[in-house]
Amino acid sequence: MLALALLKDPLYRAYWLSLFASQLGTWMQSAAQGWLVLLLTGSAERLGLVVAFQFLPSLLLSLPAGVLADRYPRRRLLLFTQGGMALLAFLMGLLVLLGWVRYGHVLAFALLYGALNALDLPVRQAYTVELAGRERYPGAIALNSFGFNLSRLLGPALGGVLIARYGVGVAFLLNALSFLPLLLVLFRREDGKVMEEGHPSFRSQVLEGLRYVWETPRVRFVVGVVFLTSLFVMNFQTLVPAYARLALGLSAAGYGALLSAVGLGALAAALGMALRGRPSLAWVVGGGVLLGLVHLALALRPTATGAALLFALGGFGMISVLINANTAVQLEVPDRLRGRVMSVYSLFLLGTGPLGAYLTGALFDALGGGKAAGVLGGLALLALFLWVRAATPRA
Repeated sequence: MLALALLKDPLYRAYWLSLFASQLGTWMQSAAQGWLVLLLTGSAERLGLVVAFQFLPSLLLSLPAGVLADRYPRRRLLLFTQGGMALLAFLMGLLVLLGWVRYGHVLAFALLYGALNALDLPVRQAYTVELAGRERYPGAIALNSFGFNLSRLLGPALGGVLIARYGVGVAFLLNALSFLPLLLVLFRREDGKVMEEGHPSFRSQVLEGLRYVWETPRVRFVVGVVFLTSLFVMNFQTLVPAYARLALGLSAAGYGALLSAVGLGALAAALGMALRGRPSLAWVVGGGVLLGLVHLALALRPTATGAALLFALGGFGMISVLINANTAVQLEVPDRLRGRVMSVYSLFLLGTGPLGAYLTGALFDALGGGKAAGVLGGLALLALFLWVRAATPRA
């Protein structure tokens, strides 16, 4: 298997392990942030606004980040973004522990952290191909997805325990520390190749990436599915904490367990992709349909155990979409356009976050958790049906 072969490469193994540690800290912080907002405001709509602020920079920064990833050494860009996120997490942890944190601080943190993440994602995806090599990329994305979703499984559960015992501030500080191994690995690496001098303008490079996505039917189809599912049914950062605290009345530990249920389903999907090895457009669409059905089932107001099962299925559907979509696009795109095309992918994945997160929170407050989930699931299934019907012959 390509994924196991990559782990025998000491350079990639060090990168993967350090990235896993960072992702574990990130999921602990994500659980803490959602719980902190609900403690401060008690409002799902306010929580949706925080998540919207975190994804808002993706609308402005994803495309420029793709050009940067093709122009400049990706290692240096990652040092900047990863170091910046570590500093922000440290400062936020101090605010919480000192008792100075207010809702406005969380909004500002979400916006700044989201800006760095918007720059980081296209660069990191392109850097993974640079590090692994194009021929080993399917194994790299399977391995990275396994680590990401294992951290999604463990991080929220650990975060829930830490929140219950020590408060939310500790999770932010631990996330800051979790960046250190990756920063150390990046410091020890050398810069890869960059674009030759005399490259065209920023605007022309951005347009070239957009044009490639639009004129390549397979890529356009995949990006469209990612856009629709991300808009309506991938908003777990808003839905899970709101459902746990406001609909089910769970404790912090119970909330962490629900987040871990999402991670368990996601991990199962990542393992399935690692064994299968090649992307499938059927799994991209099927994962989106499963997400819509999960949201419709949440409208029936299940018990905590039933909700955990549904969220696990939702995690499976979400990662089925994302792994197969990401791999399909990466294998299609030429190396010289990789950063820019992945920035378009990131724009449609993360750029929908502001509207999707706020829509989820607002519907939750207006209709209640069950009805809100049902409306979102129905909209997702309708939109997917129309898009697949329109785009499949060309893809």
